Amino acid sequence: MISEKSVVIFSKNSCCMSHTIKTLFLDLGVNPTIYELDEISRGKEIEHALAQLGCSPTVPVVFIGGQLVGGANQVMSLHLNRSLVPMLKRAGALWL
Repeated sequence: MISEKSVVIFSKNSCCMSHTIKTLFLDLGVNPTIYELDEISRGKEIEHALAQLGCSPTVPVVFIGGQLVGGANQVMSLHLNRSLVPMLKRAGALWL
């Protein structure tokens, strides 16, 4: 689920921070693969696996270039210190 796509977001429709992170990536021109855990059949199982990786809260969780970036706090920190766009370029998710 993660290694084949440049950006993967695990999300829930009911989570406002998930909406914020999805909007950030879309506004940057990234076309992330988004898994809505409250809509897919294996959502609970995936959420448990994310918790095992140390993700707390379990949504949103972002992977870039197959690597775990983290949740909303980590993504926003990268964005604010101008590290997110270069990371996205290295992963092939952005060509600007």
